[in-house]
Amino acid sequence: MDRIEKQIISALSAGDVSIWKIIDFQDASLPEFFEKLKELEKKGIIEIKNGVVRLTEEGKRAAGEFKIRDYKCKACDGTGYEIVKEVEKKYKEILKNRPKPVEKYDQGYISIEAALRKLAFMIERGDVYGSIFIAGDDDLFSIALALTGLPEKIVAVDIDERLIEFINEAAEKYGLNVEAYIQDLQKENEALTKKFDVFVTDPVETIPGIKLFLSRGVASLKGIGCSGYFGLTTLEASRKKWYEIQKMIHDMGFVITDIRRQFQVYPDDGSNFFQYQEKLPIVKKLNIKSDYNWYKSALYRIEAVKQPEPLVKGDVELGEAVYKDDESWATPI
Repeated sequence: MDRIEKQIISALSAGDVSIWKIIDFQDASLPEFFEKLKELEKKGIIEIKNGVVRLTEEGKRAAGEFKIRDYKCKACDGTGYEIVKEVEKKYKEILKNRPKPVEKYDQGYISIEAALRKLAFMIERGDVYGSIFIAGDDDLFSIALALTGLPEKIVAVDIDERLIEFINEAAEKYGLNVEAYIQDLQKENEALTKKFDVFVTDPVETIPGIKLFLSRGVASLKGIGCSGYFGLTTLEASRKKWYEIQKMIHDMGFVITDIRRQFQVYPDDGSNFFQYQEKLPIVKKLNIKSDYNWYKSALYRIEAVKQPEPLVKGDVELGEAVYKDDESWATPI
């Protein structure tokens, strides 16, 4: 029995659990998790009915006497960070009428609380006082940054003109120091090259896609000592993919300073990408709708120890490969 199977059995040791909560508890990719689930079911270790998983008598013997419990800090949702309360009220007010994600661009946003914890982390690391470039802003994180009044300059780009219009209107209405522009990251923009101290992005998780997103972020940085932030799941990025991504990071001249596991949650709030969940491969495979906020990503911080060198330069045409590969089970098809 391998580690992932043990994780699943441990999660069930205290009683029946929603299949979506188990997805959140373990850290295999979605295709790997699905195969492990089927193996345990075939071995007679678990039973699945109406989206609820339980241990069989054989499974209970396998679990032994140990009863797992959730050891994460409830106050901070297991992140170790409080939210930046000074901007919470205004941030919520502004985002009340945010544009809904569209499946065309594989959009989805992190919770307000997750954004404000990421903000707290960046403040702690001293990364909010200079110029900040945001490559793709589904999360509207540029607004949270601007509300602090701390950054010298914030520029956000996105392919979705609705998001750009929303950010610019908020900037004008509330007097925020942020500029937003329509930009397809497949097109190089030399005006944004070597101009910033920090980049932030929440990339797609295919190898061509994340190479593109990270390269555009890296290209925006001034030089050694500059930093970048991005999210990465284990759900749509297996260990092998993490390995390839970390090689990219090193090849571009960066060291990984921090990985905060499950730092960013994507809430099922009626407006997020769960609105088209029937098109997600994992929902089709399990044949049950989500009932838990199971989609979470780790937060990476990287820092340049050499002159930043993007792997993707110039214009590219990646097509569907930007958004989809064999592990994209939480991406609409």
